[in-house]
Formats: sequence, structure tokens, C-alpha cells
Amino acid sequence: MGRQVSGTASAPGVAIIGCGLIGHKRAKALGNARLVVCADIAQDRADRLAATAPGCRAVTDWQQAVANPEVSIVMIATLHDTLAEIAHGAVAAGKNVLIEKPAARNAAELAGLAEAAAAKGCLVRVGFNHRYHRALQKAYQLVTSGELGPLMFLRARYGHGGRVGYDREWRSDPKKSGGGELIDQGPHLVDLARWFLGDFAEVDGFAATYYWDMPVDDNGFLLLKTVERKVAFLHASCTEWKNTFSFEIYGRDGKIDINGLGGSYGAERLTFYKMLPEMGPPETTSWEYPMADNSWDVEFAEFLEDIRLKRQPAAGIRDAVEALHIIEKIYRMSGYDHNA
Repeated sequence: MGRQVSGTASAPGVAIIGCGLIGHKRAKALGNARLVVCADIAQDRADRLAATAPGCRAVTDWQQAVANPEVSIVMIATLHDTLAEIAHGAVAAGKNVLIEKPAARNAAELAGLAEAAAAKGCLVRVGFNHRYHRALQKAYQLVTSGELGPLMFLRARYGHGGRVGYDREWRSDPKKSGGGELIDQGPHLVDLARWFLGDFAEVDGFAATYYWDMPVDDNGFLLLKTVERKVAFLHASCTEWKNTFSFEIYGRDGKIDINGLGGSYGAERLTFYKMLPEMGPPETTSWEYPMADNSWDVEFAEFLEDIRLKRQPAAGIRDAVEALHIIEKIYRMSGYDHNA
């Protein structure tokens, strides 16, 4: 479950760098923090986001935003090719940082960031907001309470159907994205799998381009195994046609089945199947969460509490690095060389 969050007396100043869809989502979930400055390479995008917060400035230079003395937290929601560069710059300026997943195009771009943050006394959280969806929070509560017994494996699918021209967007350019679907939606699946099962000692899988005319993958298949032989079967796809999120967790005493993330993915629903001593049909309990997604709010509130308590974030640099190592290995095995 998410950590308990208490109120804070002051209103920390925030800079949002990257004023697209995710930047707007972040701006709506600032809680008692205040938006001080917005930065985007397109002035009009920065202007639109800045207009949502009284007194907020709009700039096109991220370094100017990071240097603002009123800013104590920098939120980075740019394309993948500048995520790590800006994170390094923000940490060098002594700011706390929330960087969107995947945090970089490859793990090498994050080298030295954790050490620099420790030296500066600031914190870095990676935006794995899916941990904070209501159904995933409930699942984590059930798992950690022992309701499923010892875990055996999990199986998950995450995908969308693309759109006309998808193969000409920035995600199809490996220099900007670092890869295709596997580095787009795949990091959420890998992070959730590690959250429930722990670190993976063996990595196998395959990435392929089946449909879209682009030099990056549109499907990624992963088979991950821990030292204890717990297994994650993961599939990230942008040939799903109907947006899909499915996450199943199997224990010796029961099963959790999660479907939906809200919006076009359908209402979040968790079904818990509890195995009975006599086996046969399980005892079944369902929870549905038809309300708006509050994962962004809960995640950022926890980060504010991390900062107040000076504790390391639950989803940090190591989590991003571990996910990227797995993704990079699959790319190498599949013949993609996005780092060349």
C-alpha cells in the first residue's frame, strides 16, 4: 500500500518541464504544492500550462526553470531523449526530482545520478504511477497480508491500438524514444512485476515489429524469473486494437485478477479468488473502482512526504535502472540496437 501522508505547512515550489499531456496531469495533482514555472521547447505549450496556475511563468529553457530559486521540486515530463539530461541538471542544482518513466533511453544515461543526488541531499522519484492505482494498491495489500499465500507467478498484458500516423510520431524514432512499445508501456509492467515478485535473475523474451512501419518494436514479450523461481509473463503491445490492461497474480492459496485502468482501458476492477480447503469453485470477492484515476495525486503526495521525512522514494532510480536493463537485454536479443 502507499505510505501514509500527512499535511505539510509550507507550499513547495514546483517546475514542470515538458508541458504536454503528462505535464498537464502532473499540474492537476500538485496537492498543496504550487506551480512556479513551466518549461517547454514550444512557447505556446508552456503558456497554456502556465495559465492554469496564478503567477506561474512560462519559459522555453529548462535550465532557466531549474535555476529558479523558488523551485524546490522539478517534474520532468519530456521526450525520452532529454529525461536523464534534465534530471542530472536538476540534481546538480540541488532540486528534488520526479522524472517520468522510463527515466532515460537506456540505463547508462542514469549513471551517477543516484550518487549526485545523495551528495546534494536531494531525492529522485521515478514516475511509476501505476503502483498507485486503486486496484494495484488493493492487490498489494492482499499480497503483503498473506491472503494469497506464497506467490508463484504473475501474468500481465498492457497495450493500445495505436492511431493513424502512429508510425511517424516521436515514439517511432529510436533516437528520441530509445525503442518502441517495450520502452513505452513495458516499463510499467516490469516495475509492477518487480514490486510484487522482487528482482529478476533471469531474463528472456523477444521484441518484434509486426504491423507498424517503423524501426522500433510494436510488441514485446518477456519471461522473467527470480532466484526463487517466481515467474513473470509480460506482454506489451501497440497492436492490441482495443486498449487493454490485465494483471494476474497467482499464489498457492488464491489468485488476483485486475482489469482496466479507467478511461479507454475500462473501469478498474479487482477480483480475488480464494482457494478453499476442499478446492472446487473458489470464494470470489470483487472490487470495482469506477471513479476518476487518482494515482497521480497519491504518488505526488507520497513524494512530498518523502521530502519532508528525508526518506528514499519507494520508486526510485534503481527501479528505473533495473527495468531498463531488462528492456535493453530483450532489445539486444531481438536484434534492435537503439544505442548505436
